[in-house]
Amino acid sequence: MAEVTKENKMGTMPVGKLLFSISVPIIISMIVQALYNIVDSVFVAQYNNVQGTGALGLAFPIQNLLLALSVGMAVGINALLSRSLGQKNFEKANHIAGQGFFLMGVSYLIFLVFGVFFTRMYADSQSAGDALLAQYTYEYTSVVCIGSIAVFIQVLCERLLQATGRSVLSMITQGVGAIVNIILDPILIFGWIGFPEMGVFGAAVATVIGQIVAAALGLFFNLRFNSEIRIRIKNFLPSGRVIREILGISIPSVLMQAIGTVMTLSMNNILLGFERVGEGIGKTALNVFTVYFKLQSFVFMPVFGLNNGMVPILSYNYGANKPSRVFGTMKISYITAISYIMAGLLTFQLIPETLLSIFNADESMLAIGRVALRTISWSFLFAGFSIISISTCQALGKSIFSLFVSIGRQLVVLVPAALLLSLLDNVDLVWWAFPIAELMSLALCTIFLIITIKSAFYKKRGQDE
Repeated sequence: MAEVTKENKMGTMPVGKLLFSISVPIIISMIVQALYNIVDSVFVAQYNNVQGTGALGLAFPIQNLLLALSVGMAVGINALLSRSLGQKNFEKANHIAGQGFFLMGVSYLIFLVFGVFFTRMYADSQSAGDALLAQYTYEYTSVVCIGSIAVFIQVLCERLLQATGRSVLSMITQGVGAIVNIILDPILIFGWIGFPEMGVFGAAVATVIGQIVAAALGLFFNLRFNSEIRIRIKNFLPSGRVIREILGISIPSVLMQAIGTVMTLSMNNILLGFERVGEGIGKTALNVFTVYFKLQSFVFMPVFGLNNGMVPILSYNYGANKPSRVFGTMKISYITAISYIMAGLLTFQLIPETLLSIFNADESMLAIGRVALRTISWSFLFAGFSIISISTCQALGKSIFSLFVSIGRQLVVLVPAALLLSLLDNVDLVWWAFPIAELMSLALCTIFLIITIKSAFYKKRGQDE
């Protein structure tokens, strides 16, 4: 009976209390993850401020692609799981979980092959002829790709826990992995307590070890405490029907996030193009761009944590035909996300030098970085609304809209705008591409949200009784 009560809270607990009971542990774990991202870069910057930080920037598109595939697949798995649980179809939920493990295994093979055979080629092509930058990029990227099986298992296990309301266990999973990573970073980078000095390679090894710990813990928690979902080997055998259902939701999400890789690769090359303008300007701009992504994770990670709590609630109550709970959850999510991001905007506007100094920034980096942080952060004005809106579309079965928004924002507007602005030979102007793109995203998200709500409730299900 106790387990039934836990499962029923998705459809009975007051939505505000439910949303924060699920989201807060995820938010905490994501803040820890954001802290890891900061600490990782801080230690690498102390080891080698120019090529070390630059290598993390060049490795980021591949890491982003890795996360796009793992998290994107998990979106489809989580949405179907939550919907099946809302419909009390536990056997289908078990089957979906098993297919999730199969799909994550196939995804890992892609990155294993890339890590073994193609990372050297990638590093050489992206490093603008800097041999040390290419070497550091190769070391970091190859280790992260070869060890990425842990990422796929960790992400899936966390989503299985979140889908059944066990966000505290998901928080512990991610938090412990990040803490292990933070502890190992300086030990392996600088060669503390008897370990050899590994530099950027050590940062990658610390990352993979932390992910392995998190994956093992997540698997243990699911096997030991997640009674609603049974992980059975027989469900790992591929089922075309279930895989098609998962991919129908996941592919738009994967593509949406993978587009970020194209955007980052493009921005890296646009910024490195400023090497022709002045000695070191391009590499410094690349480092500023890398640091920005680390810093903005503190602004957006908690909002994504809120999303991770919101999506299963929306999916569950949509499956259970409870529109009032869907709208109540949306309202609270909008207020929370927008309020938090506004605090981030103020921080970036008021103390950009302080934020940059964390990364051992010299005068050149401070000069470019303070303008970059203040300019890009104006895009935060619109981002909170857009994030919650597009996640609502995903939860209610309109994942394709997220793909349209991502393509429009990053490829149709942001990259072309940045390229055109770069032709003026003033790197400070390039950063305005971000607010411009976010304005377009706001317009699209508003239109798609209206379409989704009308389709989900007013046309198909009628008004809430």
